[in-house]
Amino acid sequence: MKNKLLLYFGLLAILQLFILPVKAQSTFRNKTIDSLILQNQSYPFNGIVLIHQKDKTLFRKKYGYSDMEKKEPLRFNDRFVIGSVSKQITAVMILQAYEKGLVSLNKPVGPYLPELSASWKDSVTIHHLLTHTHGITSPDKPLAFPPGTQFSYSQSGFYWLSRILENVTGKSFAVLSAELFRKCKMKNSLHPSPNPRLPEYISGYFRTDDGEFHKESHSTENPVAAGSFISTAEDLLRWNQCLHEGKLLSPESYRLMFTAYPNAVRQHPLFGRTEYGYGITLSSENNLKQMGHTGLAPGFVSMNFYFPQSKTHLIILSNMENSPDNISLSFEYHTRILDYIHNELQDALQK
Repeated sequence: MKNKLLLYFGLLAILQLFILPVKAQSTFRNKTIDSLILQNQSYPFNGIVLIHQKDKTLFRKKYGYSDMEKKEPLRFNDRFVIGSVSKQITAVMILQAYEKGLVSLNKPVGPYLPELSASWKDSVTIHHLLTHTHGITSPDKPLAFPPGTQFSYSQSGFYWLSRILENVTGKSFAVLSAELFRKCKMKNSLHPSPNPRLPEYISGYFRTDDGEFHKESHSTENPVAAGSFISTAEDLLRWNQCLHEGKLLSPESYRLMFTAYPNAVRQHPLFGRTEYGYGITLSSENNLKQMGHTGLAPGFVSMNFYFPQSKTHLIILSNMENSPDNISLSFEYHTRILDYIHNELQDALQK
């Protein structure tokens, strides 16, 4: 009996060597992210952070208010304007139309935009629109450069993609996006068209240099297809899972979306040299693959990145621009947490 007890406690001690470090790492992760969020109280973070890996949520926390004047605390199902995170949603709809044979990616867009009289309709392709290499400055002006030769980050290119979708399907862009959200069970995501049944989104704010905050009244001024979809952190996780688990696109279309294309390269104001696929940015710094996009709409600052090697999702939504004139300050918390996640995942890759 004594020998059995010694064996039992010996095995228990060995198991604790493996179990305790995992618990310590999880606690450390949560405390570290909290400390990153609470580091700069001159410009407090106001929003939601969600980190999910494989089938487990590692971190999920809300900070601050949905209504700054009334001091109403944020809720996890509060809707945010997600800015340019919207572009990947539009890209998926285009690729679904491509799979159905409704559009060609590499032929001029003229046949899909019969209402357009611009001369560039005979040279710009859907591929150029998706990769910001089209050169369009205005419907009635010449191109800034030959299509495919340069990169120029553009909202208007995605507007034309939404018009193409409407013309080839016979449905409004709002209806098409609602169908896609239903497929992904994204019950709190929507196109910002009038909806009497649901409050569309929480208020967005901007902070001036003197620390005062002001409510933003133009949060959905960008074309919806480029930067004005409305969603929640949980819904964006569902979106990521649908997209990256093969529920939305064929393997061929998925590969097309996540290919880094020649000349689709930008000097990003936050990340420096950045490669683009279709509505998405791509990075493989230090062999760590990263896919996703940032989003900036008046009063809202967003980030949604996926790391395929570890199936890790990082989603950050904020309804406070800490400085409309300083993008680095507005994304201060987002990039701080992103850097931390990078370091954690790179350490794991090297082990």
